[in-house]
Amino acid sequence: MKEIKMKVIDLFAGCGGLSLGFIQNGFEVTKAVEFDAEIAKTYSKNHPQTDMIVDDIGNIDNDRYFSEGEADIVIGGCPCQGFSTAGARIRKGFVEDPRNYLFKHFLNIVKTVKPKMFIMENVKGMMTMQNGEIFEEILTALSDKEIMDGEQYHVYYKILKGVDLGIPQKRERLFIVGIKDRDIDFESLLAATEQRIIKNNNKFFDKVSIKDAIANMPTVSVSGIVDSPDATTPYEKYLAASTPVITNHIKTKHSEKAVERMRQIGNGENFTSLNEKIKSVHSGAYGRLCWDEAAPTITTRFDTPAGGRFIHPNEDRTLTPREAARIQSFPDDFVFVGNKTSICKQIGNAVPPKMSFYWANFAQIALGQSVNYERTATEEVNETCGVG
Repeated sequence: MKEIKMKVIDLFAGCGGLSLGFIQNGFEVTKAVEFDAEIAKTYSKNHPQTDMIVDDIGNIDNDRYFSEGEADIVIGGCPCQGFSTAGARIRKGFVEDPRNYLFKHFLNIVKTVKPKMFIMENVKGMMTMQNGEIFEEILTALSDKEIMDGEQYHVYYKILKGVDLGIPQKRERLFIVGIKDRDIDFESLLAATEQRIIKNNNKFFDKVSIKDAIANMPTVSVSGIVDSPDATTPYEKYLAASTPVITNHIKTKHSEKAVERMRQIGNGENFTSLNEKIKSVHSGAYGRLCWDEAAPTITTRFDTPAGGRFIHPNEDRTLTPREAARIQSFPDDFVFVGNKTSICKQIGNAVPPKMSFYWANFAQIALGQSVNYERTATEEVNETCGVG
């Protein structure tokens, strides 16, 4: 059998959550594209082996930066702001609409590289934008041979729920998967993916609570650097660092008024428990987490009491970046760099690495390859499902 390492290109890479799951599963992420230079620093610190292109994707979606066959898979979370909400009228016109430029650049790079597979990540709400018309146009464009320069991609989609993947967070993300020249039994491969992961880690899909995820975190420090805590739960062990210290465990400096408000709020309660009016557009403002539940979706405002339900279960403060990263399923030795605003943005916008790990396993089965050796898709599915 031929030893291989499948290659991946990550577009709209952010801090690297989508890349990380593939790297953990033996893939080589050869190139990544990120517009924000500060966020790109976090990506490069954690993935130094990857060629990071810091630029507007519109400047590099051509054969000067990418070439046919250089990667097996193209992945990326094209921001939903990159789609027109004016309604779909003409199919080819949708791709050319300047309001859909981010999607067009993703598509252009796929057309240039011609990977065996692409995985496009986005918010669940994309499916209902403009009564579903936008989503239908995206699926049509990605599977249209003429639009894709003669290449036929069979396109499938799946919504992943964080709580179903052993992530202590009610986050849901949409993934669109395209496979070149092969019409697969998508549902069977999803089932095989789950079995393959369970075979290697039978705790992977177990439900995880906030307590399971962050109860062992030590007292915060001014620098954010603390000793690596002893891991006791399976989830803590899954994310435990091999380093003696971990970073980014620093609390936000809240005003005295904000701290006093937090003192009055019990587990599962929010601003409605206060005897005052709070000006906030978020219904969960000043919400306190419960130890025995999953968190709501971690957003870029997890450091702000008014931003949602992000108050620590028993301390009068919001989550630290390290705690939020834990809830996002980032390992403890993943280091976030930049100012507070940038780090919150990086963590809140990231794809949970456990979701990415799931798709990396799917890709290995669908493309007929395991981590180290070339195999047929049939062999991989049969082995995973206990056949033969």
